[in-house]
Amino acid sequence: MSETRTPRGSGRLVLDLRAGDRMLVNGAALQFKTRTSVMLSNRARFLFGKQIMAPEDACTPSRRVYFAIQAAYVAEDDERAQFVAQARRLADEYSSTTTSPTARGVLAQAIADLEAGDCWEAMRRLRVLFAHDDAMLGAAAAPVAAQG
Repeated sequence: MSETRTPRGSGRLVLDLRAGDRMLVNGAALQFKTRTSVMLSNRARFLFGKQIMAPEDACTPSRRVYFAIQAAYVAEDDERAQFVAQARRLADEYSSTTTSPTARGVLAQAIADLEAGDCWEAMRRLRVLFAHDDAMLGAAAAPVAAQG
């Protein structure tokens, strides 16, 4: 998957996708059967590839917060508030049980990003905690999705 931005101000984004690539666009799950290019010509909430976390991969505290923020990002407007509240609750639970000031700081920044409407940045921040959770929880095999 690669992306190409069209001339500044045009509001268009071209994504080159390979067969098998996955994408969420405004809550709709897409999987591409063949190689294709897609041009998004208006504002859309989308995730692709490793950014997408499957429910079964939300198996550590940071991944559960990430999944709730992902759900808020792609949800319909009338559903978004419940996922924001869920992410906030999960982050608060994690913050109250961790001994890591770094983890608490990352969680606070991610929730601030979420509340400012920047879900993308909130998810990016949280990915740094995946390895921390794996190390602290002794996860034998971390999920492949949403790492990196």
